[in-house]
Amino acid sequence: MSTAVLDKPEEGTLATVRRGIALSPELRPGLLGTLGLALVSMSGRVAVPIAIQQGIDKGIRAPGGPRLSVVALIVGLTLSALIISTACGYLMTRRLFTVSETALGALRSRTFRHIHDLSMLHQQSERRGSLVSRVTGDVDQITQFLQTGGVMLLLTSGQLVVTTIVMLIYSWQLTLVVFAAFLPAVVIIRLFQKRLAGVYRIVRERTGTMLGAVAESVVGATVIRAYGVAGRTGKRLDTSIDSLRVAQQKALRTSVISFSTGEIAAGVALAAVVVVGVLLGAGGGLSVGKLTAFLFLVTLFIQPVQIATEVLNEAQNAVAGWRRVLDVLDIEPDVADPEAEGVELPPGPLSIRFADVSYRYPGGPVVLADVDLKIAPKTRVAVVGETGSGKTTFAKLLTRLMDPAGGQVLLSGTPLTSVRFTSLRSRVVMVPQDGFLFDATVAENIRFAVPEMTDEDLELAFLELGLGDWLAGLPLGLQTPVGERGEALSVGERQLVALVRAYVADPDLLVLDEATSAVDPATEVRLQRALDTVTRGRTTVAIAHRLSTAQSADEVIVVDAGRVVQRGPHATLLRDPESIYAKLYASWLEQTR
Repeated sequence: MSTAVLDKPEEGTLATVRRGIALSPELRPGLLGTLGLALVSMSGRVAVPIAIQQGIDKGIRAPGGPRLSVVALIVGLTLSALIISTACGYLMTRRLFTVSETALGALRSRTFRHIHDLSMLHQQSERRGSLVSRVTGDVDQITQFLQTGGVMLLLTSGQLVVTTIVMLIYSWQLTLVVFAAFLPAVVIIRLFQKRLAGVYRIVRERTGTMLGAVAESVVGATVIRAYGVAGRTGKRLDTSIDSLRVAQQKALRTSVISFSTGEIAAGVALAAVVVVGVLLGAGGGLSVGKLTAFLFLVTLFIQPVQIATEVLNEAQNAVAGWRRVLDVLDIEPDVADPEAEGVELPPGPLSIRFADVSYRYPGGPVVLADVDLKIAPKTRVAVVGETGSGKTTFAKLLTRLMDPAGGQVLLSGTPLTSVRFTSLRSRVVMVPQDGFLFDATVAENIRFAVPEMTDEDLELAFLELGLGDWLAGLPLGLQTPVGERGEALSVGERQLVALVRAYVADPDLLVLDEATSAVDPATEVRLQRALDTVTRGRTTVAIAHRLSTAQSADEVIVVDAGRVVQRGPHATLLRDPESIYAKLYASWLEQTR
């Protein structure tokens, strides 16, 4: 995550909630109606103490003896009120569930798209498991609060308002007694809520760290077993789990103190109401029915206060998750899509221009310096150099996975920073070295580039690339599952599928991060034959680790320590045996013998 986001002061709970709601406009429609339903729902609960007071004072203790007809009427009206309030509670809960799921589903999608739009540097600066936890665990925490704690908060808030009004009507003196009992508790709980905001943020952060450790252990299981480091990996995982446990225990201890404070205040309030109420009743200022009803009202007043302490704990956990989501959304993508303000790439084959391009990774040395070159349309170029010379950075800048620190990258005279992503991604395709595949079938992975292709179209593409026999040898042909990250196939087979996917996309510029590296000789022959077809008639830039790729290129660009030091056809560059390229080629030949 960017330093700017990490260093910014933490905003308050209300500020976080306001920003969160602003970023989830789906939460706002019908909010007043939902609050109205909550108030009506709570009115039904208050109807019971009122019925008790009326039943005692005007029914059982009525002048001239009990009046059963009045009692029956009161019971009937109370039952009707309870039925209406229950129906309103159901409607309120259903509306809240529907709205929260819609809003937070949109927030999850918005957060994912934002993470996807961040540059490779931003994504690599934070563990992938932690980023995933922002979209899953943190948003789930918000959802859980809105659908459980949110319901309770609405209901208890309504109950508190209605109960307070009725208490004031019955006896303002006893109401003041209740407020006096709860005032110290409110101050103490408020102080602990501030502490809870901090401890629950730590809980959410350590949850992300734990998920990152778990994801890393699962993805790297093969390496862990191969090097026999399961014990060390387990200790690292145990450390992250234990760290989360300690943070959760600290949060729970703080929560228990808040809850206990509410319990003490409730006991004091009830005792004080009984004493003061009896004194008022003895003086004739309070009837038996009103005192009895007031005790029921105090119980209804206490309940939301006690629940509120628990709900507020959940709220702090949810707000901590909301802050982590907002932290991601606050990161401005340094590789931004110009969208409506952008332009389309000009039609036809694409030329390439690096105009005094420089690049350095944050806190690191210069990776590319003053690169100035032109590549003509339909030229097949191989970029070679030692490890760390800047070859991969060259490819990332060309495909705009990153933007240069200085200078410009242009395609057919158009700066990449002004090209809409829709145009760029449809005209420029990169095949990475690992040939990443999704957990689906061969056909579904290729259709990722062109969804409307039929099975017949796909089979024809394999035939055109000379891969029909390989496809026929797969257990289920096009319907063969490739497994997670394509691990059901070999490295070379993954590259074959990735190459077909690039071929059907029909780009005008193809960037290859050495498709023939780390494959067996037989698969290399297949790949090389397919590459000849894929690269024909289009501008191609291949990051060459194996110099056999350079032999077949129209031109070779040699990069050394971030600078272009040689350029020309393979045969021409070999004429000077002391040149960097000649030495690289001689070293490669020695290794292949």
